Amino acid sequence: MYNNEYQQKLTTPDEAVKLIQENDMLVHGLTMAEPPALLRAVANRLREGDLKKMRLFSELPMAPACSTILAPDLVDCVDAMTGFVTSGSRGLVRAGLEYYVPNHLHQVPRLLEEFIGVDVCITTVSPMDEAGYFSFGTANDFTSTAARAARNLIVEVNQHMPRVFGESLLHITEVDAVVENHEPIADFPSGEFGPEIDVIGKTISEMVPDGATLQMGIGSLPDAVSKYLDQHSDLGIHTEVFGPGMVDLIKKGVINGERKTLKPRKHVFTVAQGDQEMLRFMNNNPSCESYPCSYTNDPAIIAKNERMISINSLLQVDLLGQCNAEYLLGHQYSGTGGQLDFVRGAFASKEGKSILAFNSTAKDGKISRVVDRLDSGAMITTPRMDTHYLVTEYGTINLKGKSTRERALGIIDIAHPKFREELLKKAEDMYLI
Repeated sequence: MYNNEYQQKLTTPDEAVKLIQENDMLVHGLTMAEPPALLRAVANRLREGDLKKMRLFSELPMAPACSTILAPDLVDCVDAMTGFVTSGSRGLVRAGLEYYVPNHLHQVPRLLEEFIGVDVCITTVSPMDEAGYFSFGTANDFTSTAARAARNLIVEVNQHMPRVFGESLLHITEVDAVVENHEPIADFPSGEFGPEIDVIGKTISEMVPDGATLQMGIGSLPDAVSKYLDQHSDLGIHTEVFGPGMVDLIKKGVINGERKTLKPRKHVFTVAQGDQEMLRFMNNNPSCESYPCSYTNDPAIIAKNERMISINSLLQVDLLGQCNAEYLLGHQYSGTGGQLDFVRGAFASKEGKSILAFNSTAKDGKISRVVDRLDSGAMITTPRMDTHYLVTEYGTINLKGKSTRERALGIIDIAHPKFREELLKKAEDMYLI
């Protein structure tokens, strides 16, 4: 019954992006939901001079965004802000051509609604069903909020985008323009992990009890942990990022959500990042539910999951237990994302644990990731009062309830052996021991 309205709103990318006005704030779908045809059309308008200036808010910009509206030749036309820095945008951020917006992920929807503002939202969606509903697919996060806060919403329908349940549905009556583009959705890159991460993955798996609800961050760590969870039972998912490692465990029956205390038997997430098999698994699967990050990443909501286990990575930790997961070599390297959301939510959960893991060294063993003090100007992603478990390939330390002396000694114990003597001297100089 909604086909007529769909056809009336169906147009070309070039026509659709004419809804963007001078100095509009544009928000686009996250990672696998970046709409390539619309992004190319926006870039074309800017290059042709038809649109002289616009503003942009993105998060984890990937190839479609980085090769179009964030291309070097358009930096004078686009005032760009990002909620998370990636390899594609680090150069722009370092050069002052894109600016990082410090945030906790659960707050981003509110930031967009109340402080930043949204004029136009563009995102990839799944095909419309008979009742007139699209799905946000892999990207609910802040995209669903931006879509409804925007003056104009333009969707790019792609048959490869999975139809997802939860609070992921979007009705044709909410949409201003529709374009169709069925090019394959590129896999989200998954880094390979070396022997140290493999050891860390095994160690963390032994800290996960049966019946736990899991959150795992991005990168190689989730795959390393998932590899060793085969013998667990009745695990659940309440996570920021849903990925291939989780799909594998669901198929093996390890993850079933039977013992979840919040939304049992549902795999809850806000963004999915992975491969084609993950997309196929999610499509029309009623066990997969996505929600805005204002819900999934709210520490108070996270804490409602008993035995909540949060697993994330970091770049540096100092002898006080302060953790840096976003700042490297004097520059913003990534972002806070949802790390502190889940650190706090997991600890507040009954029988919950927050785990932060890292290789003990960097640069082929030349640099210790355990330092006496964080680098000058480095960002504290997780404050020392919030840090719970730290894990390296050399062991584990629980910082909760520990004195500054016990913390320093415990952190040094999980540092690489060749740096421990120097760290002990530094701890003495700081009057920690």
